[in-house]
Amino acid sequence: MPENDLPVAQIAQLLGVSETALRALVSQRDTNHGDSTLVGLTVAEAARRIGIGRTKLYEYVTSGEMPSVKIGRLRRIPAEAVNDFLDRRPKAADYTTAA
Repeated sequence: MPENDLPVAQIAQLLGVSETALRALVSQRDTNHGDSTLVGLTVAEAARRIGIGRTKLYEYVTSGEMPSVKIGRLRRIPAEAVNDFLDRRPKAADYTTAA
């Protein structure tokens, strides 16, 4: 486990759990999802959250289906726009199967 400045013993005491249990929980967390506190995602981060490629997400940005903002030379996708985009997409149950 990487060393950091967090006082794990104090946090464990405040939470009412053992330091060992807290350290075990921290070591088990999935760190592949990136920083969930970001409000402006790169196109690659937004595409990864949706499960599509960058090129496809750029198509959605260009068409206006996925809102984005330019900050200098950077393009950012608002984090809440990812969920809104998915909510607007048709669900598989909305289609009838061909017989």
